[in-house]
Amino acid sequence: MRAPIYKLQITNYKFPVSRSLKAHLLLVLVTLVWGVTFVQIKDALNDVSPLLFNAVRMTVAGTALLLIFRKHLRMTVAALRTGLWMGTLLWMGYEFQTTGLVYTTPSKSAFLTGVSVVLVPLFLALIWRRHINRWTSLGVLAALIGLYLLTVPNAGSGGLFSGINKGDALTLGCAVTFGFQIIFMGRAMRSHPFEQIATLQACVAAVLMAISVPLLEKPHVVWSPRVLIAILVTGLLATAAAFTIQAWAQQFTPPTHTALIFVLEPVFAWASSYLLLGERLGRRAGLGAILIVAGVLVSELKGSASQPSAELGNGAGVTIGREEAG
Repeated sequence: MRAPIYKLQITNYKFPVSRSLKAHLLLVLVTLVWGVTFVQIKDALNDVSPLLFNAVRMTVAGTALLLIFRKHLRMTVAALRTGLWMGTLLWMGYEFQTTGLVYTTPSKSAFLTGVSVVLVPLFLALIWRRHINRWTSLGVLAALIGLYLLTVPNAGSGGLFSGINKGDALTLGCAVTFGFQIIFMGRAMRSHPFEQIATLQACVAAVLMAISVPLLEKPHVVWSPRVLIAILVTGLLATAAAFTIQAWAQQFTPPTHTALIFVLEPVFAWASSYLLLGERLGRRAGLGAILIVAGVLVSELKGSASQPSAELGNGAGVTIGREEAG
């Protein structure tokens, strides 16, 4: 006997998805894109000099943001001043990061860039005299120990920091710059619309990058598919689209959840580097990477949880405009 046929009507059924869930999923997707771009840029730098790459990709990003936010760009003098400062920090951070990526590996670049998050409370304590609790202090300490283990795999007889390479040192400059950028972006978001600052900082960074190319390097480029694809992905997806998605998503995501998701960025970078490039960190560097991630988690989740006002008020937990490699 032939089994009876049951018709299941599902075409008119809608599965409700909350804005919170959408926001979380989109932030994970953005973080995945950011992580993968470390490998993509590393590959593209075989055919293009780092500062020229930055100038082109940031021009693409700035142009896209101008088009996306063209209705929100009536700026005050204060917004222009803030955007100029934020653009300068973004320019410095990218130049350090991309140049450093020439000399270091994608996963190390990602983990070192992630240190910027734990530098925020450290800078706030040292420069602005803000109090940090024991959880934040523990997170900063763990991340700094991890930083040493990751960047100095073998100190040898030349001293504690003799093993650090040029790429790691440049990427540390990126982490310091982005640490300040997170702080000032948090303050800027209290006074100015995100659309204005995001667009202006990208355009300012693009101009500064274009000026820097002939002054700081001997530019060269082969317009290969990997260069063109990297420019489009980093300019459109990892910058213009990612900034826009992040601004929307963080309206419906608690700051601690956002911080937890962003911790996945270096993990995604390491995974993609391992799968595509066969990169292995080694025991010492791997332990350092784990300590950095643990330090960020403790600082952002436990530290911010006991200082909720700090999450929204001083920039520690506000990461709009902080980059990835893309």
